[in-house]
Amino acid sequence: MNWTDERVELLRKLWSEGLSASQIAAQLGSVTRNAVIGKVHRLKLSSRGRTTAAPARQKKATTGSVATKSVTRSTTVTRTVTIGATALQTQFDAEPVARYQVRPTENVVVPISRRLQLVQLSERTCKWPNGDPLTEDFSFCGNDAAESGPYCGYHSRIAFQPATERRRNR
Repeated sequence: MNWTDERVELLRKLWSEGLSASQIAAQLGSVTRNAVIGKVHRLKLSSRGRTTAAPARQKKATTGSVATKSVTRSTTVTRTVTIGATALQTQFDAEPVARYQVRPTENVVVPISRRLQLVQLSERTCKWPNGDPLTEDFSFCGNDAAESGPYCGYHSRIAFQPATERRRNR
């Protein structure tokens, strides 16, 4: 299917009238809904989002002889209309919040690193990396590791956060 100038103009006209992509595809014939959506994006036609929310429904409920009132709230949703691709134009209102925070460690002795190289590590040594792996002074902690993990007690407290605390941070 070729997009001729006449079909593109008809697409623009139907899109501006507010028809859906499915309705436009049916009127154009021999074109799919996805083809219409793709062409609309390539033409950078304006989006047609609603400017207000649907009207709130009122409900009346009666229980026995006591009638209860229902509260109707009207909310207005405003959207800004943008033209063209907006994926890279996203603006955020707030600063990003750190998802995981390092727990404050009180009375913790930071171990002095033994500065072992990769070939010097064993199953019982801490494998916490120190420095940049692309430099010559890169090493590993090398202190005695716990039986249940690859790190010493100090580094395992930094690396692993209890599940209850992760849930609380969310």
